[in-house]
Amino acid sequence: MKVALIDIGNSRGIRIPKPLIEQCGLGDTVDLRVEQNRLIIAPDRPPRQGWEQRFQAAGGSTEDELLLDTITANEFDHEDWQW
Repeated sequence: MKVALIDIGNSRGIRIPKPLIEQCGLGDTVDLRVEQNRLIIAPDRPPRQGWEQRFQAAGGSTEDELLLDTITANEFDHEDWQW
């Protein structure tokens, strides 16, 4: 869809049609950024939104492997490291 840039004071802007706003879930504010010479307009969401639900869906951590326990000691561990 092509839209015209319109003058807004000393700036320029676009009008976003209501169906696109609804389809993208845009609210009163948006996240605006440039990626690879493209203007990205995304819904403004708080940081880490939805993380709690995703952690819950991932399940418990009783079977998680501790990666440091599988690494063998090296020369630094034996000679240079002191507590």
